Amino acid sequence: MGRRKNKGRDISGVLLLDKPQGGSSNHALQKVKRLFGAAKAGHTGSLDPLATGMLPVCFGEATKISAFLLDADKRYRLQCQLGVSTNTGDAEGEIVNTLDVSAITEETIKAILPEFIGEIEQIPPMYSALKHNGERLYKLARQGIEVERKARSVTIYDIDYLSLAEDEQQRLILELEVSCSKGTYVRTLVEDIAKKINCCAHITALRRLSVGPYKGDMLTMEQLSKLAEQGTDALDSTLQPIDSGVAHWPDVHLGPDAAFYVRQGQPVMVPNAPTQGWVRIYDQSQFLGLGEIQDNGLVAPRRMIKQCA
Repeated sequence: MGRRKNKGRDISGVLLLDKPQGGSSNHALQKVKRLFGAAKAGHTGSLDPLATGMLPVCFGEATKISAFLLDADKRYRLQCQLGVSTNTGDAEGEIVNTLDVSAITEETIKAILPEFIGEIEQIPPMYSALKHNGERLYKLARQGIEVERKARSVTIYDIDYLSLAEDEQQRLILELEVSCSKGTYVRTLVEDIAKKINCCAHITALRRLSVGPYKGDMLTMEQLSKLAEQGTDALDSTLQPIDSGVAHWPDVHLGPDAAFYVRQGQPVMVPNAPTQGWVRIYDQSQFLGLGEIQDNGLVAPRRMIKQCA
């Protein structure tokens, strides 16, 4: 039997979707894929159903850079309720503890935030997609099972204090912005900050503001639906070029001969190329794909982009 061919348009590029609240990231991905009529698409790191904000969606050949966006740094704006904890760490869970917050002040919060900047250790929450003996932790948690989790190192680059105030329901709400490395659980960070002031907390609102080089220009489902009424050209005009996801990497530009050999999968010598790491490879102005500097200084093709006919 022949290989089943994906149905849909052969398009490539990166869409910066403003994920709506409610529903999974995969649900949002499938909706966008249908809207574009795309043959191939994938997202670059899940957001919880509660969360909103930036969810880069890679179409076609852009899926070859999705792993690098998955590993990229992120920035979030969050709100959390102090004095109440839940079993999930967010507003979707059941309340498991309440504590008095009358003594907590703005100064209390500002004084301890610097302790969480830099490389820190986090114990992943039970309500997460990590696996234990092949089973997702959140599935075990729903069965009332808790297993030991190893602490992991993550990096918090910055925490900006925004506000501390009671809302209309007289809940004490802390609002922060956090820049962090991959693998950071913001729910856990909030819980650990609260513990430091002998309190507890849970996330009530979470919005991802940036992923790697992408820091704005998000489009909502409603905006995309309106563009879809104008046709595929209007939708396609919203896509970022494939190399935009690795725009911070150094670039190398090849002459015709070197470009020929790279397309055949062979490493080439490039004058004045970086001495190590990943690079973007170009044939004049055309993006060819991703390469890596070998120990002998040659540029080796790693993930080449199929060019449209």
